[in-house]
Order: sequence, then C-alpha cells, then structure tokens
Amino acid sequence: MKEKIYSIIFEHDTKAGKAFDIWLIIFVFLSVLAVMFETVDSLNDHYSSIFIALEWFFTIVFSIELILRLYCSQKPIKYLLSVYGLVDLISILPAYVSIFIPGSQGFLIIRALRMLRIFRILKLNNYTKAGAQLTDALSNSKPKIIVFLMFIITLVLILGSMMYLIEGRESGFTSIPKAVYWAIVTMTTVGYGDITPQTPLGQILSSFLMIIGYGVIAVPTGIISAEMVKSSENAKKCASCYYPNIDDEAIYCGKCGNEFDLKITATTS
Repeated sequence: MKEKIYSIIFEHDTKAGKAFDIWLIIFVFLSVLAVMFETVDSLNDHYSSIFIALEWFFTIVFSIELILRLYCSQKPIKYLLSVYGLVDLISILPAYVSIFIPGSQGFLIIRALRMLRIFRILKLNNYTKAGAQLTDALSNSKPKIIVFLMFIITLVLILGSMMYLIEGRESGFTSIPKAVYWAIVTMTTVGYGDITPQTPLGQILSSFLMIIGYGVIAVPTGIISAEMVKSSENAKKCASCYYPNIDDEAIYCGKCGNEFDLKITATTS
C-alpha cells in the first residue's frame, strides 16, 4: 500500500500520478481564488459561510496530502524540511492558526507557491531550459549589473540633492531623501505625481532625468540578453573545436570526440 501511494504521489510519469498532480494543481488554484475573493467585502458579506467551508475543505485536503507524503516517504523529516515540504506545511498552517489568532487565514495565499509543482509535474523541459539559461545569464551578468546599479544610485543621489536645492520645501521637496525618492520615481518613468517641480530649472532637470530613464531601462535588458545569447551559444558548441552540439543528450563531440562540459550540459537538459 505504501509503495502504491508513493507511485501516485511522487512518481509523475505514471497515469495515476499525473492525474493526481493535475487535480492537486486545480485544487490549489481554486483555493487561492477562494482566498482572494474572500477579501472582497461585497462577496464576503453574502457568501462568508461558503468561503469558510471552502477554506476548511481545501485545508483538510492538503493536510491529508501532506500526511500521505510523509507516510510513504522514505525520509519524512528530510521531505518536510525540503522546499516543497515546507511550502506544503506553511500552506495549511494559517487555517489552524486562525482558530487561535483570528485573521491569520489571509496568509493562505501562500498556497499559490504550490503551483510551482506544475514545472515538475508536466515536464515542461522547454521552460526548464529557458529558466536555466536565464539563471546562468543573471549569474554571469552580476558584476556588470552591480556596477550599473552603483552608477544609478550615485546619479539619483546627485540629481535628488540638486532638486532639493533648486525647488526647496515649498514645492514638496522637504528633504534630500524625499528628493531622491522623486528622482527614482522619475527615472523609472513611474511618475506618481505626488511631488512635481515648479521652477523652470527644476522642470528642465526633471526632463533630463526622464530622458535618462529610457536609457536606464534598456541597459540591464541588453546586458542580460547578451549573456543569454552567449550562454545559449556555449551550450551548443564543443569547447575544443566549437562544433555545434545538435544532440542535447550527447556526452562526446561528434567531430573531435571531446567530452562536453557537464556543467553546461546540465543546465540545458
């Protein structure tokens, strides 16, 4: 019985296992919707009893699921302390805690994290490869991004201080941190409008900062994109003869026989 339950819950290649996981994803999605709609006052006033019933229904279902996972797991404590185990546990705790601390059931939205199982369940290899390449690109572009962020921080500090001196407290720039906040909002083209320059010089500086903002958005995108292209090219070529690797499962180069870099092939498989 334990082996049968294990094959259904943990093995996603079987028909029963895949059906179990798909229904689990549906339940997670519905439970998240129920938590979201419960916060709408007009709906909660009319259907509060239904929301409470749904909340406990999903909590009991997920509790049974967690108990079964721990029951059939060879190392229950290790699973419980894993990422998925902690998410499973945290997703049901708010309902039980709400018995003693009213209002804590709002944290049930954490159940949305369980949707991450869909990547493992449906075997979305294309998304897994893309995610690995993105992670590799972010890691490789880290030094450039850090230098770029230091430049941006310096720029907003200088321009924010200048705007504080130009506009002053009369225009809402009551302090340098407030002016720096305005510079960040303006540079990112968010534009809340809670603080606006009133003097001609301040408006000129504001226009200059807006123009810089368009370039600021493009720079990190270009850095990461370049690293993604480089990562993709490295993953497809032999490190010795640069012969393209057509077969993702190949261990040796089809031209020179050189062994492919395991770290590169691991990120794309």
